[in-house]
Amino acid sequence: MRLVERRLVESTATLTITYVVLAVAVFVALFPIALLVLNSLKPAAAIVQNPLSLPETIRWDNFSRAWKDARFGQTFLNSALLTALTIVLVCSTASLTAYVLARHKVKSWKIVTFYLLATTTAPIQLFLFPLYFGFARLGLINNVFAVSLIYTAIYSPFAVMLLRTYFLAVPREIEEAAIVDGASHWQVFTRVMLPLVSPGILTVALIIGLYSWNEFLIATTFLQKADRLTAVVSFFLLSGQYSSDWGEIMAAALIIVLPVVVLFVALQRRFIEGIAGGSVKG
Repeated sequence: MRLVERRLVESTATLTITYVVLAVAVFVALFPIALLVLNSLKPAAAIVQNPLSLPETIRWDNFSRAWKDARFGQTFLNSALLTALTIVLVCSTASLTAYVLARHKVKSWKIVTFYLLATTTAPIQLFLFPLYFGFARLGLINNVFAVSLIYTAIYSPFAVMLLRTYFLAVPREIEEAAIVDGASHWQVFTRVMLPLVSPGILTVALIIGLYSWNEFLIATTFLQKADRLTAVVSFFLLSGQYSSDWGEIMAAALIIVLPVVVLFVALQRRFIEGIAGGSVKG
C-alpha cells in the first residue's frame, strides 16, 4: 500500500509540475498577442503612457485608419498572390525532387544532403546584391512572379528534405502494384504517391506560406513601386521618422497577423499530424 501511495503521490506531483510548466508556456506565448489586441484599441498617448493598462476609451477607428493608410486593400492582394505563387512552385518542384531522391539510389547522396543543408542555412544577404543587379538588368524589378522564384529557390531545400521522408515512408509495394496494373510512372506519382503524402504537402504549404507572408527583406528590395508593395512592407512604412501613431500601428499589426492565426487554428490538427509524420523516417 505504501508503495502504491508513494507512486500515486509522485505521479500527482509530476502531473502538477507539467500543468504548471504548460500554463507558463501558454502565458508566455499568448501574452504578446493579448498585449497587441489591447493596445490596438487604445489611443497613441495612452499606449506611450502605460502599454499594460486597459483602454479607457475603445478606438475602433485605429483599424479603419490602418487599413486606409497602409493601403491593405492592395497590399493584401499582392501578398496573397506572392504567397500563392510561392506555395504552388515550391510544392510542385519539391515534391518531384523529393520523389526522385526517395525512390532512386543517388551515389552522391551525402553531397546532395550537404548542399541542401548549406542552402537552407546560407543567409540571403550573401546573394542579395548579385540577384538585384541581375534582375534589374533583366527588367524583373517589381515583378511578383520573379520574387516568387527567389522564394522558391530559398525554401525548396527545406521542402525537399521534409517531403523526402514522407515518400520514404510509403511502401514500394504500392508503386509496384500500380505499375503492374498498367499505370505509368507519372500516373503513379500523381494518382498514387501524391494523395498518400498529402499531409506532408499541406505541412510544407503552411510553413512556406507563413514564411512568404512575413518575409520583408526580399520584398522591400525587389518590389519598390507603391502598387507592388506587400502587406508587411506597407506596415513598416506606417512608422514615421520622428513620431508614430502606435494605436494605428498596433491595429495594422493585428490585421496582418489575424489571417495567419485563423488559418493555423483551422488547420492545426493536420499541421501537427504532418510534422509528426515527417519525423518518422529520414
